[in-house]
Amino acid sequence: MSAISTFPSPSILVRDARADDMPALQAIYAHHVLNSVATFEEVPPDLAEMNRRREEIQARGLPYVAAERDGVVRGYAYCNSFRPRSAYRFTVEDSVYVAPDATGQGFGRSALREVIRRATALGMRQMVAVIGDSANSASIGMHESLGFHREAVLHAVGFKHGRWIDGVIMQLALGEGDSTPPAR
Repeated sequence: MSAISTFPSPSILVRDARADDMPALQAIYAHHVLNSVATFEEVPPDLAEMNRRREEIQARGLPYVAAERDGVVRGYAYCNSFRPRSAYRFTVEDSVYVAPDATGQGFGRSALREVIRRATALGMRQMVAVIGDSANSASIGMHESLGFHREAVLHAVGFKHGRWIDGVIMQLALGEGDSTPPAR
């Protein structure tokens, strides 16, 4: 499903991520890998690996979007399968990253809102966020603002930058959620 969204800010354009976006997305992600605990990855993937990941997600029909302003990509989001077992097939996990100088400007929220919209249209019923660090108030707050509820805190499940890191599990029901069985 290809679409363009400009909500909530008309100056932010959210669209399918493309191969030519990947240097910017790789730089954004590398910053978070090296300087934060938002991801538990410790070595930034190279451009070829980032492209492989995007292509794999998009080939499965799942959303992988870029958020830009004035032609400059400032953030991105996508969803992927939550777990590989077949019973999880209606549940996806989101990921969202924003350039360090663009936080708090709506890029992450705009991109994630579009991923939620598209995942719902695909018939997904639950979206899970696994947020690195229980002190990551920006990501937790953004997810809460989009309707996610905190379900659990997994204490000290990661070790990065010389300290133990919690994982915060948040969840959002999509569409009819668990009120009806899925159509397929």
